[in-house]
Amino acid sequence: MKVSFRINNTVQTIHTDDGETPLLWIIRDVLNLKGTKFGCGRSACGACTIHVDGQAVRSCSFPVVLAEGRTITTIEGLGTPDDPHPVQKAWIDEIVPQCGYCQPGFMMATAALLNNNPIPSDEDIDNSISNICRCATYYRMRKAIHRAAQLQSESNDNK
Repeated sequence: MKVSFRINNTVQTIHTDDGETPLLWIIRDVLNLKGTKFGCGRSACGACTIHVDGQAVRSCSFPVVLAEGRTITTIEGLGTPDDPHPVQKAWIDEIVPQCGYCQPGFMMATAALLNNNPIPSDEDIDNSISNICRCATYYRMRKAIHRAAQLQSESNDNK
């Protein structure tokens, strides 16, 4: 089976024998994009969060066949070293990561939240970001999410 999609602004066509293969494994093992992490394999932890057509999706349970014709963004496509996304900048500014394993998923979930709700309250964050961090950096992440909202607002004001 052939599946074509745009990932990080590049059109990709992959061949697979099983359309039910989770997109996570295509991203990591076929396309060699290692920023998206495997955590639980059950859509519970959020380490594998990516964007599909701008919406946060847990890629460990998203069959590759559903990627046909879609636009996918991974952490590698969120920003660049020279021009980081406001969420990436805020994560650096607030020194969020400890081990860092879950952070790409948190950043992708946050970017999707800010696209839908540019100035989220603490309650909005609690209701929207359900990822899990074993290092418990939640306080720093909340600060970073508010900082990212501010940076994104400033960026939009300058356009």
